[in-house]
Amino acid sequence: MAEFTSHPAGTPCWVDLASTDTAASKAFYRGLFGWEVVEGGPEAGGYGMFQKGGKNVAGLGPVTMPDQPPAWTTYVCVDDVDATTAKVDAGGGSVLVAPMDVLDAGRMAVCTDPTGAAIALWQPRAHQGADLANEPGAFTWNELQTRDTEAAKAFYRSVFGWDAHTRQDGPMAYTEWKQGDDSVGGMMDMPAEVPPQIPAYWLVYFAVDDCDALVTKAAGLGGATLVEPMDVAPGRFAVLSDPTGAVFATIKMNAG
Repeated sequence: MAEFTSHPAGTPCWVDLASTDTAASKAFYRGLFGWEVVEGGPEAGGYGMFQKGGKNVAGLGPVTMPDQPPAWTTYVCVDDVDATTAKVDAGGGSVLVAPMDVLDAGRMAVCTDPTGAAIALWQPRAHQGADLANEPGAFTWNELQTRDTEAAKAFYRSVFGWDAHTRQDGPMAYTEWKQGDDSVGGMMDMPAEVPPQIPAYWLVYFAVDDCDALVTKAAGLGGATLVEPMDVAPGRFAVLSDPTGAVFATIKMNAG
């Protein structure tokens, strides 16, 4: 099992779902990934944990703002949330949720980059982030889809120190975010068929044993397929939405 007791600063460490129907979300992801749900107490404001084998893999909570769409959010581990939000402002981003303490779990903030994509910051205390990652039933990749990759490159370099390594894969350019020699995420141009009213966003990928079988299972549970299973260099992936409309991806990684 790919277990973690901590995550390096500057790497995605956690994902959670803001849902307009938490009961429907629990049923869907329980059926899809076999996740157990651990409810938070009243002090947690309805926030709970998705677990696999007793290990935390993701969070779930209700939407907190009027007209907020259901969505998966990527959290990046940082040493100092307050100092990082200052870099966000200086880099042309915006702070949507100012730094705040989350009980004794940690300190967080939610920001948008200059292209409009939301991303969260996490300064861990009792909660270090995901206990499991990079294995079936846990998140394995986080990818920015944006209409201005050059602005994003400058922003994430200034905030997290990420280097952007872009390659041309056929007609499509793909960028890997690097921290030293380690790949910490990806970025691509928003497909032209995406309606202009949909802003840039971070897409969360969950690892699976069989991409096609999971797509079929998701349809039976009330999900929808947005991108049919297809092969890319790292493996076979698809993009789905859950019954509330939250978008996520699944990928069967190639060996190695």
